[in-house]
Amino acid sequence: MCELLGMSANVPTDICFSFAGLMRRGGQTGPHSDGWGIAFYEGKGCRTFHDPEPSARSEIAAFLRRHAIKSCTVISHIRRANRGRVALENTHPFTRELWGRIWCFAHNGQLRGIKRRRLSHYRPVGTTDSEHAFCWMLDQLRARWRNQPSDAALERAVGEMAQDLAGLGVFNLLLSDGRTLFCHCSTKLAWLTRRAPFGPATLVDEDLTVDFARETTPDDVVTVVATRPLTRDERWEVLSPGAFIAFRSGDPVARRAAPLPPAQGLQRRAA
Repeated sequence: MCELLGMSANVPTDICFSFAGLMRRGGQTGPHSDGWGIAFYEGKGCRTFHDPEPSARSEIAAFLRRHAIKSCTVISHIRRANRGRVALENTHPFTRELWGRIWCFAHNGQLRGIKRRRLSHYRPVGTTDSEHAFCWMLDQLRARWRNQPSDAALERAVGEMAQDLAGLGVFNLLLSDGRTLFCHCSTKLAWLTRRAPFGPATLVDEDLTVDFARETTPDDVVTVVATRPLTRDERWEVLSPGAFIAFRSGDPVARRAAPLPPAQGLQRRAA
């Protein structure tokens, strides 16, 4: 299956180090050679890069490693195709507008029967089950609230929908509106937070070490989320199946370790 990478930080931070490790897994140290993408939020804007080529051999990926883009929220994905052909329109992360903000979505897994769920406002461009699930989620949120709800209400709604979709198969999720990074673990997802005192870290997939004490200030808080730990000398927390966690400015703001109760008030539009 695919692999995910996300970041939530309290100050604009480059993700070059973690991105370097993930890109090696896209056709070199891993089999995820069917395209890749990354999204960087900047204020209410979002810079996105996609390439259907393997990330380990992508000139665009190499460019991003050399030219750091700083952001407080990042979502990246390397693809191993199982639903939908290898094509630019099928590369994650996908983006759409809701409540005047750009939402970004990346998924690892397969969802049986997701395309039987009817869509109203949002439509997929490609043919993946992932993009259909993203459109369905945004349809549910749009139907429930005309304007953006409270943080707590939104965190609960996203968690409920993620648990619901996990019932169709495997649903490892990274989702963001640029402010909050929502994460759901169906099978594999891990995270760590870097804060003072900072120290060195070495990638698993590449002989590269960075001393974050030289790259940060004492007030920096940076959380990295990945399908599998990217470094060998840091303490990653592995989420259990069914766990949901949301980060804002690098800190967890909502967390549920056990499966949520059935969704209430969300419209389940099945054919």
